Amino acid sequence: MMSVGVVTAFLSSSAPPSWFMYSIAFWGWVMLGVMGIGGFFMFRKFLKVLPKADGKSKLDWQNYWVEKSLPLWTDDSKAFLNELVQPVPGPFRDIAKHSIAAEIGKIAVESGATEVTRDHCIKGYIVATPKRDYKFLVDFLQKKNIDYTPYQHLLNK
Repeated sequence: MMSVGVVTAFLSSSAPPSWFMYSIAFWGWVMLGVMGIGGFFMFRKFLKVLPKADGKSKLDWQNYWVEKSLPLWTDDSKAFLNELVQPVPGPFRDIAKHSIAAEIGKIAVESGATEVTRDHCIKGYIVATPKRDYKFLVDFLQKKNIDYTPYQHLLNK
């Protein structure tokens, strides 16, 4: 049986248990980490919205090229684009697809093509993707038995 003094000392203690304080500190760090990661992605999006020297932002140009090339897209080229963006993680797939479609549209319109072809899709995909993702792109093209040697000069930039 506990003595009255021990019970009184326990009940009159004003400090919370140490495990509780450690759990508060742990979740505080977790929240700071999550907020930092979210802030990083929001800042990247903010940079895309800032106007460049020509007065249009990167997103404005992407929307322009997608709208300008919309009549050139065929069902085959849309399906091929969907195939190309399959390796991109789901939450980022729509954004990646839009920026890649903008680059493909730009290449198709500037070349004076009457429709978007697989050639335009592969070139646009290479140009729109960061260099660090080329390994995944090459693996994907090899898996689909697509010859990428005509685009080797774009991959070696």
